[in-house]
This record gives sequence, C-alpha cells and structure tokens, in this order.
Amino acid sequence: MRKIVAGKLHGIHVTEANLDYHGSVTLDPDHCEEAGILPMEFVEIWNKNSGARISTYVILGERGSCCCILNGAAARTCQPGDQVIICNSVYVDQAELITLKPRVLTFDKDNRVVDRLTYSVERDAGGGYSFSILDEARTPLPVPALVGRS
Repeated sequence: MRKIVAGKLHGIHVTEANLDYHGSVTLDPDHCEEAGILPMEFVEIWNKNSGARISTYVILGERGSCCCILNGAAARTCQPGDQVIICNSVYVDQAELITLKPRVLTFDKDNRVVDRLTYSVERDAGGGYSFSILDEARTPLPVPALVGRS
C-alpha cells in the first residue's frame, strides 16, 4: 500500500489562531466536501509563510464561512493571514493509482475558490507513469518541472 494525496486545499489563508481551543483545524464544510476531506480526518498542514509542518484533524465550522482556524497547539504554527496547504491522503495499492483523481482547490485572499484542479496519473506507452494537472475543463496545465523546457 502507498500513501497518496487524496485532496488538497492549496493556499488557503488562516483566518484565526485559537490557542485556547482543545485542538484541530476548523474548516468550511463546503471546501472540505469539494476537496474530499472528511470531518475527524487527519490532515497535513504546511505553512507557506514559515515552512512549519504539522498534522492534526479536521472539524467542521460554519458552512459558507470560508474559515481556516488553527486550534490548540496547531495555533502556535500559524498566524492569521498565513497561507497554508492542507492535504489529506489515502492508502492505495499501486495498481489503483491511476484511478485516483485528487481534487485540488486554490484560493484568493478571502478564501474563495479560484481554481478547481484535478491530479491525474496515467500509464504511458512505455509502461511508466505520466502526471497531469487538469483544470475544470480537463485541459492539462503546465507541470512546474517542465515549464520553460523545449
């Protein structure tokens, strides 16, 4: 079994850091549902501002609030306004990799969804893997490692 990205909230902004709450990250249910993140699920959180990396579980906040609140010990790793990446994962057999299509949401400064992307892994003609990032129209986007190469 391999641990694979299942969904991601990329560049969501921390709206509050609540040290006195007993733990977790509070997220808007709309964002969670669209990215495939479940309540009580463990997620990784990576702070784009500080580089801090933590693991905690998700609780659901108010629907439509666009909240991203770090609670308890997690509140020490982020400040309101910090951009974070929140990622869940699943364990799959390697053969299932090509059937998994993780959803990735990107955000503006008000935590409104800007882009809805999908990660896709396929088998190429030589039996290896290929990786694509697809937009909502299923159009492949440039993969950062390939940008600028001829």
